[in-house]
Amino acid sequence: MTVEMAVSLSGHLVSRFLADLASLLPDGEARLGLAVSGGPDSMAMLHLAAAACPGRVEAATVDHGLRAEAAMEAALVARACAGLGVPHATLPVTVERTASIQAAARRARYTALAAWAAGQGLAAVATAHHADDQAETLLMRLDRGAGLSGLAGIRARRDLDGVSIIRPLLGWRQAELSTIVSSIETVDDPSNADPRHDRTHARALLAAAGERLDPLRLAASAAHLAEADTALDWLAEEAIRSRVDRREGGRVEADIEGLPREVRRRILARLIGEADSAVDGPALETAMARLDAGQVASLGALKLSPGRRISIEKAPPRR
Repeated sequence: MTVEMAVSLSGHLVSRFLADLASLLPDGEARLGLAVSGGPDSMAMLHLAAAACPGRVEAATVDHGLRAEAAMEAALVARACAGLGVPHATLPVTVERTASIQAAARRARYTALAAWAAGQGLAAVATAHHADDQAETLLMRLDRGAGLSGLAGIRARRDLDGVSIIRPLLGWRQAELSTIVSSIETVDDPSNADPRHDRTHARALLAAAGERLDPLRLAASAAHLAEADTALDWLAEEAIRSRVDRREGGRVEADIEGLPREVRRRILARLIGEADSAVDGPALETAMARLDAGQVASLGALKLSPGRRISIEKAPPRR
């Protein structure tokens, strides 16, 4: 099949993309990386970015080595990039075979993209997550009983190994992006329809709900939750500065009595992470319940003692 390398873009679409990009990447001269899989969403982003930021864009396609078609899909993206004058790289990765192959592939993908961007001196890497993706994520996490951080969904910007990952299309509908590239060849990833994945069911629920569940409104809710999550993180940091004492030998004492429970939870999670390692939500909830009951709690190699000033220290060696 012949691939046309350019699409017709209205000035309005290009200006809209540029405005969304500027809110996440204020430096108008910064060089931008694009994660382009060959699907309609990322191909639309490629064309929008090439038009909005000529000469400042590079693209990469990650080959996870999980499907025989991946090499051909990367070649499709390379041809499209060549037609647009956008440098392109294919990044082969090895995906760890775990219970969640999608999660392992995601970790490998972002690690490769961050290393590529750092090597190319790019200010950020943009992915093509859009409002429909955000709405699906929110529904999936609601179903899992996620807390505020989880319900904030896909973040518009986050740091990964010193590289910014940005999502300038979170305010765009998938249908809009598909229309942009309707005249060119794109990739159809069969995993998008795989019933084994939770996202497939969330997508079907949104489709069945029609206008009763608007992805743009759901995405807006996720953005509001992300702002609230950031505000609580700030409050927890302020409390740590004024209420936490670090003693000799690595012992930490925290006066967190009277603070809202969510702020206490964040403070403890941060202090435990500093002293040992990150702790999962259920284990932290169990530890907090013990502390609230006046009991000592253990987390990994740490001992948490109750009181007005909770202490965190290395647990004594087991006999």
